[in-house]
Order: sequence, then C-alpha cells, then structure tokens
Amino acid sequence: MITDPRKAAIIGCGFVGASIAFRFLQQGLFTKLVLLDMNREKAEGEAIDLSDGLPYGRAMEITAGGYDDIADCGLVVITAGANQKPGETRLDLIGKNIFIMESIIREITARDFGGILLVVSNPVDVLTHTAWRLSGYPRERVIGSGTVLDTGRLKQLLGEELGVDSRNVHAFIIGEHGDSELAVWSEANISGLDLEDFSRLRERPLRKENVYRQVRDSAYEIIRRKGATYYGIAMAVGRIAECIVKDERSVLPISVVLDGQYGLHDIALSIPSIVGRSGLEEILEISLDHVETQALYTSARQMENVIRSLPLREPVGAR
Repeated sequence: MITDPRKAAIIGCGFVGASIAFRFLQQGLFTKLVLLDMNREKAEGEAIDLSDGLPYGRAMEITAGGYDDIADCGLVVITAGANQKPGETRLDLIGKNIFIMESIIREITARDFGGILLVVSNPVDVLTHTAWRLSGYPRERVIGSGTVLDTGRLKQLLGEELGVDSRNVHAFIIGEHGDSELAVWSEANISGLDLEDFSRLRERPLRKENVYRQVRDSAYEIIRRKGATYYGIAMAVGRIAECIVKDERSVLPISVVLDGQYGLHDIALSIPSIVGRSGLEEILEISLDHVETQALYTSARQMENVIRSLPLREPVGAR
C-alpha cells in the first residue's frame, strides 16, 4: 500500500490524544487526520469538535475511523493506555498498558502499514521497545516521544533561572523518561557559551540539583494539581511530527531501541537522535562525563530488568 506522508492517525482520544490532535490542527502539517478510540463516540466527538475550528486553521480532513483507515498513514501516534495517577510512577503503568499496546500492534501489523509508529503512552521507553519487538518493523520506524518533553522542561527552567530565552538553551535530559532520567550538564550551553560561564556573566547562581529535581518531578506536581499532563506532551509530539514531515534531520532525545550505542543493546532509552522523514535517522553517542555515564547505565539496567519481566508473546512480524 502507498503511504501518504501527509496523513496521520492518533490512537487514543483521551486528554493526551485530543491535545495532540489540536496541536496537529494548529501546525497544518497534515491534510488528513484519523482518530481512533475504544469509545468510537468519543473519537467522533473529538473529530467534530476539531473540525469546527477548521475555518480558522489549516485545510485538513479530520475523521474518526478504524484500523483499516490508517493503513496508508505516514505517521501513527499511539497514546492509548491508562493514565498516571497521583502517587504512581510511569513504571507502575506497565501491567495496565502492555496488554493494550500488544492489541494495538497486532491490529496495525495485520494491515499493510508502511509508516512510522510514534509511541507516547507511558512508560514510553518500555512501550517503545514492546512496539518494536512485537511489530517486527525496523527500529527506524518505531520511536517514542522519549524525553523531548523533559528536555523542554529543562530548557524552560534554565531560561528562568538564568534570565534568558529558553530557545537559546541547549541541553538534554536522557535515559528513562521517568525517575532515573539524567541531565547532561557537561554538554549544556547557552548559544554556545558554557553554562557555568554564562551563569557568572549574568551574576546568577545556577542551582543545578534544584532544576533537575523540578524537571524530574514536574509530572507528579502537575498530576497532583490538575489530574493529568497533556499540553506539554502535545507540543513535544508536534515538534517530533514536524521533524518527520519536513525531513528536518533535527536532533531530539526520542526513545529509540539501541543497537550497541553506549555499549547497550536491545533496550529502548531516550537518547539524542537525528529525526527526519524516515523517523530515526541516526542515534548520536554524545560525550558524557563519568558521573553521567554511570547514571545512564543505572537507568539502562532498570529498563533491562523491566523488559526481562514483560510477559510478551512472540513477535508478529519479521525484521
């Protein structure tokens, strides 16, 4: 089947899926958008609501549909699954969401789908690995939203801390999208100026540990206050989609299945990667200092232990 790069689908029309659909409508990246949900009326309602805004947005066909309607999509975004509740970690969602992911992948692989899968459901690194393993698709075509949102949080907080536009902040959060994630301080800079040097120039103390804790715990604070997070991740997914549709080859810390990078194999972690028309273009092995390297391996071991414990069936496709 011919793949239409300007057609996308979102599986799961909860807060996150609906917010991503709204972001896609604003961006004008796609000419067709299909919404899927176990509750068909929910998907239909979201499609109608979004379509009401088309006269003030970009030309787009927004419909509710089924799996047969997404076989020719260039991009399928998976947000379906249980939401993180107050007091839960992302890893606590594994038991609830593995079965859902497995059922989705089996539906997709039953069609002649040739596009890119973008996993957003949590825990995103584990579910990205699950989607890759079960689908049999090349790792380039199965990616996760990773720590793109966490990295955005880091940039925003550093911008506030140092009194500078967050778009001038260049820094990454990598590893697990979760409690074991780490900030790569050794490579962080403000438009090429070393972070510490910039802090001295601005005469503003840089409280790294405080910033890191705020980034790591941001989702918990948002969930405690309003019950769910969705606007930030919608912006992050919109950025990933933009890189794919426009073939930007931009560097984003998406969740990818590693194949020897950093000495790690067969696990998914959020790592700076070049993102373009093919999805994952290249995984980058950025320089890490000794402390960061050990923190990455700690995060990787946690993911490895989780993956080994998963009750997955045999893959449905061949790589």
